[in-house]
Amino acid sequence: MIVFIDDSGDPGFKIKKGSSKFFIIALVVFDDELEAERVALAIKDVKRELKFPSNTEFKFCKSSKEIRCKFLEKISNFKFRIRALVIDKSIIFSPELKSNKNSFYSYAIKMALKNNGGTIKDAKIKIDGSGDRVFRKNFLAYLRRQLNDSQVKIIKNCKLVDSKQNVLIQLADMAAGSIHRSYSEKTDAKTYRAIIKSRIEDEWKFK
Repeated sequence: MIVFIDDSGDPGFKIKKGSSKFFIIALVVFDDELEAERVALAIKDVKRELKFPSNTEFKFCKSSKEIRCKFLEKISNFKFRIRALVIDKSIIFSPELKSNKNSFYSYAIKMALKNNGGTIKDAKIKIDGSGDRVFRKNFLAYLRRQLNDSQVKIIKNCKLVDSKQNVLIQLADMAAGSIHRSYSEKTDAKTYRAIIKSRIEDEWKFK
């Protein structure tokens, strides 16, 4: 099992000054690594069809409606599962989570992986991530400590990867962006989520 993770929104809490109201974590789960390779090839095919350079990075926020739809339609019939955590930041009251972006981000990833209904076990986890070396090390140690114990092992291994180099992280970005957009009032709010509806296994609204 291999899981690719990305987010949409921002970890800030100044909602009245421009921070996003919602923060989304999307997990793209492959039960078969060969299927993951097939999807990666399909995404590369989209680049060729669009006549994009091979190093083009698909990002929901930087793509047109046409590109988003083409991308999502290309991959929507493959066998993978999307699990999403939707956080309405207006209901978060913890001073630590509201004042420390790293703490909030780490907590959100942990909760998305932990509340998986028993569907994620001994998985290879790949998360879009940068940040300084100390944060990366502490973040990965935190996830292993919080998610693995003598009874349950969610993580086999976990790595932070560069989305520019990994098209399946780009898929997680497009999934997160599609779900986030569905909580907006924009005219295309429901368009993208509808395309990948059959792939969405769970959409958990944090309370």
